[in-house]
Amino acid sequence: MKDARIDRRLFLRGVGGVTAGVAAATALSACGTGTGRSAAGSSGKASKTLVVRDSGGSYGDANRKAIYDAFTKETGIRIDVVNIQYAQMLAQIQQGRPQFDVIDDSMSDFLRFKKAGATEDLDYDRLKNFKNAGIAGTLVTSNAVGKNYWASVMAYRTDVWDGKKPSTWADFWDTKAFPGDRALQGLDADRPVLEFALLADGVPLDKLYPLDVDRAFKSLDNIKGSVKKYWDTGALPGVLLGRKEVVVTDVWHGRLDALIKQGSPLAYQWNGARRQSNALGIPKGAANTEAAYQLIDFALRPDVQAAYAELYPMAPSVPAAYQKLSPDTAANLASSPEHLKTGFDMDVQWWLENQATVAKRWQEWTHA
Repeated sequence: MKDARIDRRLFLRGVGGVTAGVAAATALSACGTGTGRSAAGSSGKASKTLVVRDSGGSYGDANRKAIYDAFTKETGIRIDVVNIQYAQMLAQIQQGRPQFDVIDDSMSDFLRFKKAGATEDLDYDRLKNFKNAGIAGTLVTSNAVGKNYWASVMAYRTDVWDGKKPSTWADFWDTKAFPGDRALQGLDADRPVLEFALLADGVPLDKLYPLDVDRAFKSLDNIKGSVKKYWDTGALPGVLLGRKEVVVTDVWHGRLDALIKQGSPLAYQWNGARRQSNALGIPKGAANTEAAYQLIDFALRPDVQAAYAELYPMAPSVPAAYQKLSPDTAANLASSPEHLKTGFDMDVQWWLENQATVAKRWQEWTHA
């Protein structure tokens, strides 16, 4: 989903030049981030306006409807939104004048922010709803707390193979039992799907990391001849499936929902889903940390998490939210009890440390 994953290409290609980031930050400083905003810092009362960075689009629309407007109604604190990338955020923070108080971003970016010393360490004692939330340990770091999950899953046409359904990544790799062209996520979309290659080769879910890169590429060799397209945008898998150019692909979950509702013969397969997460944190130098903590705490309430998931197919980080979700919605989310058992959390730390090496090898492999 491009809306919630807008920072991926920057992650893959690097932050970019400092000059460009500073220029962008300077330009954005002139953008409207809320009139009448009085900074109170960490010690004074919360100002009447809080500025949140999120990635916009339908993801941001869901934030507005399920979180921001409800928060304003309850607290009287107005929320303005900026939609900027990692490089611009970092430049503003390093200048000492970030034009946002809360960051809604991928957990991967929060690891980079931590390394750069650009975010506050969270005081979890100030987050009352966190105490009994039951959020998975992989979604709790010193500078960020997981807000919701999203996942990469398998998708396929249901009108092929005489009704047979692929149930594992080994089936995806089995071109004899499940013949037809495939598609796989390319480097320009996100990190290569080495985990799927390893699962297809028999590696257990709990033994994936650290990834055996040599084994993964050897497994990819076995499927390469049947891969018609390495897709680079979240919409493309649905297009390829819809045109019958491929019969099976990986996809960002949620991207096919509209097509499926319209009657297209498509389905998801959740076994081996690769989960990632978005999180919330506070930049160094934020003008309104008191209200920032209030909003983060509000976003961790089960009812708020459920309201968000009903609007947008990203899964709650708080398990109790499932008690407030409709059955149809709950069954189609990455953190449902059943899907938690059959999928895995991507090790973002491993990827940050190995991204450049894997990217170089991927480029060489796809052009060989």
